[in-house]
Amino acid sequence: MKFIPAKTPHWIQLLLPNYVWRISGTDKTMYLTFDDGPIPGVTEWVLDILHQYNAKATFFCIGDNVRKHPDIFNRLLEEQHRAANHTFHHIKGWKTNTKDYLENIALAEAEMAKHSLYLQQKKKLFRPPYGEITIPKGKALRKIGYDIIMWEALAIDWKAEIPVEKSASNIINNAKPGSIVVFHDSVKAERNMKYALEKTLEHFSEKGFSFNAL
Repeated sequence: MKFIPAKTPHWIQLLLPNYVWRISGTDKTMYLTFDDGPIPGVTEWVLDILHQYNAKATFFCIGDNVRKHPDIFNRLLEEQHRAANHTFHHIKGWKTNTKDYLENIALAEAEMAKHSLYLQQKKKLFRPPYGEITIPKGKALRKIGYDIIMWEALAIDWKAEIPVEKSASNIINNAKPGSIVVFHDSVKAERNMKYALEKTLEHFSEKGFSFNAL
């Protein structure tokens, strides 16, 4: 079984300094991010609870999900969350050649660009599915204007065998001011994500944190 650390080791962040792992210089601010949506029911629940806590987040969207669920995508934009690119088909960066990879990202970008509110965003953000990206792909994406967003703390909420309490503690024990943290607004992650997100919002709100979009 592949080991996935809940906290990205500092040496990896130093090894890949051109990617964004955290936001430096922020005082009691956390950056919640969600991968793989928009998904009916799941993403909408996330938007509801974020509203309860006056929290803003960044959603790394699958282009095909945006195509299938444009109303949910538009809602997250209307509620002033950030939308970002996560490829069109959730493809693997280590197994896909650079040309096909960039074309898949362009497809997702074109789908999101059908929404005028998305076009108002000043910077294009990209997160590679599975965290898999090669140096040439990263260079090519940065050359065409993308910031590549990784993470500091990971809920690992998509693994059904992990107790919900563990998904919550993965964030609560590892996040700090400036952290970019990852949840998944997917059907597979729904049970763990809902518990972990609610506990995260509750815990850090009590400590005076705010939650901003990237």
